[in-house]
Amino acid sequence: MSNRHRNCSSQFEIESSAAANLTQVFRNLFTHPPRLPLIAPSILAADFGHMAAECRSVLPSKPPEERGYGIISRRVKHDPAVADLFHVDVMDGHFVPNLTLGPDMVRAIRKSIPESFLDVHLMVTDPWLHAQAFVKAGADHITFHVEVVPPADIAGLARRIRDLESPRGAVSVGLAINPPTPVERIMPHLEPFDLILVMSVNPGFGGQSFITEVLKKVEAISPELTPHQRLEMDGGIQVATIDACLDSGCDVVVAGSAIFGEAAAKRGKAIERLRGIPSVGKSG
Repeated sequence: MSNRHRNCSSQFEIESSAAANLTQVFRNLFTHPPRLPLIAPSILAADFGHMAAECRSVLPSKPPEERGYGIISRRVKHDPAVADLFHVDVMDGHFVPNLTLGPDMVRAIRKSIPESFLDVHLMVTDPWLHAQAFVKAGADHITFHVEVVPPADIAGLARRIRDLESPRGAVSVGLAINPPTPVERIMPHLEPFDLILVMSVNPGFGGQSFITEVLKKVEAISPELTPHQRLEMDGGIQVATIDACLDSGCDVVVAGSAIFGEAAAKRGKAIERLRGIPSVGKSG
């Protein structure tokens, strides 16, 4: 685990004071995380026919009125089997060779699970157009790709997205980079963002194998970020690759099949394993 990762873990522990504002913690999950790493199940790997039930399968078992506002609260922040947020992969069939989730999916999850934090990853050629629709639908965070915006316009687009009116309060903004793109392409643009996303597969389809070479990008980016900025990795992450991700500097981990590929009753254990907690039981 990187030094930046360790420092954040201690810096952002929730105060025990009764005055701690859970709504503010919820709305600023990336800039003020109650714990690190954050585990983000990718709903692209869930059963679309039962999405609400799939999402609830990785949340606390207590009813919403007992959980407080937001997945993470003082009541559940120490539960290693609970997910911290949901990752929503949006593909337009143009920037990447697949067509996936639209704003209505975000709207439906928001209605069904209002306390959830929704991290929307736009793999699209027109991020401004899509950002507006997803923020209106209830997204808490928007990430777009460095490959689709002229360098001179990147910071301005981040400001425009952050200034969008949202029923959820302030929207955080991220910048993503694909495996073939040189890390130098993103390095001048780190400062305006709350999160940097390093793709560890070529985007377009779930279930791909982890590309080890991208860890060098993470190692280059991590020292340049402040404690209030997150470094996320998405693609092919399993128990076998999680340690390398965290050790290189990631503190937000997106996992699809590693979580939703398990039976619902086993997903809590899968999340624990992604946090580095060994399974307890019979060996062999």
